[in-house]
Amino acid sequence: MSHLRPALLTDHYELTMVSAALRDGTADRRCTFEVFSRRLPAGRRYGVVAGTGRLIDMVREFRFAPEEVEFLLRTGVVDEPAARWLADYRFTGDIDGYAEGELFFPGSPILTISGGFAECVVLETLVLSVLNHDCAVAAAAARMVTAARGRALIEMGSRRAHEEAAVAAARAAYLAGFRFTSNLAAGQRYGIPTAGTAAHAFTLLHDDERTAFASQVATLGRDTTLLVDTYDIRQGIRNAIEVAGPQLRAVRIDSGDLAVIAHQSRELLDSLGATETKIIVSGDLDEYAIAALAAEPVDMYGAGTAVVTGSGAPTASLVYKLVEVDGRPVVKRSENKATIGGRKVAVRRHKPTGTATEEVVVSQGVPDRQANDRLLQHSYVVDGEPVDLPGIEQSREHLRQCLISIPWEGLKLSAGDPAIPVTVVPAG
Repeated sequence: MSHLRPALLTDHYELTMVSAALRDGTADRRCTFEVFSRRLPAGRRYGVVAGTGRLIDMVREFRFAPEEVEFLLRTGVVDEPAARWLADYRFTGDIDGYAEGELFFPGSPILTISGGFAECVVLETLVLSVLNHDCAVAAAAARMVTAARGRALIEMGSRRAHEEAAVAAARAAYLAGFRFTSNLAAGQRYGIPTAGTAAHAFTLLHDDERTAFASQVATLGRDTTLLVDTYDIRQGIRNAIEVAGPQLRAVRIDSGDLAVIAHQSRELLDSLGATETKIIVSGDLDEYAIAALAAEPVDMYGAGTAVVTGSGAPTASLVYKLVEVDGRPVVKRSENKATIGGRKVAVRRHKPTGTATEEVVVSQGVPDRQANDRLLQHSYVVDGEPVDLPGIEQSREHLRQCLISIPWEGLKLSAGDPAIPVTVVPAG
């Protein structure tokens, strides 16, 4: 779970609404909020739900410490009644949503939060902060996994993100199918396999490349990866095999024309008898660069900046909107930002072969179920208490199956329509 206190993510305007609602008597009106996206990022054909497990942990911990309440009161953010309410805050409502690893599309109600108005509205920034980040990373990572065509990927972008975002990004990338992360905090918190090698600094530290390689092999054995592009790549490979022998696990290349260099490196390794030594490439890789290397003898990709920043889409563009008050649907009618009122229930429709064809979302009702429909929403929190949630390995497998189920056009990296259409049936 996050080391950042969840309540500190509350936005000023949320507490303005809490204060006013407490004063006018509407704070406890039963409300339903939904999280959804009006559109996918340009060029994307699906989104990936990620971060819900982290979010539920944070909701469970969501409390205002005495010093936080004192600060809010002293600075005039809240009045006395609101300060007393915050001091006793505990979420007592319900949270339902799509499973982690589920695909989503414009209009998919991926999270539903129900309870008193005040206790729900105060969670808005927390919910959107977690889901917008994790879903963006997971969608980018899933595209990279598809582009890699079964070859392994390692997430190595911690230096390109906020320290807490780096851990969350490693989790989201692993959920999306990455094999490893270099982030040790993610390994400790979430049980994600970790991997890594030395940087160029280690080679430069030593008087020559062979000495650096010998030190690394002496410490870690031949089951390590040697970075061979500090100086001359071909000589670096020769030095690596001379020091470690043909049993060296892998070499990593972090610069140059990777397509050409990978091919030449494979030929050189084979000529040196290192036929089982793997080639790992890194260096500003995104899904397009990975796809361009599909025909080259690359065994593993290292992705950093692109994956932790959503590969050009750093947010999933999710919104948190009030859709129901005391059982009555409410709607926003602003141009280009209109919403459909009422609590939604969603199913994914499939052919008998398992291919997804449509998502049907019904407001204030239940879709007419067909033989191959799959209900998309599950309970996460009931009366304030979290229920059993799937583990990250189960969520990983769920996404893998979801990607298999969509039409093959939905996996293309080129721009196009969402992989499957969403039909929203309004209330009444």
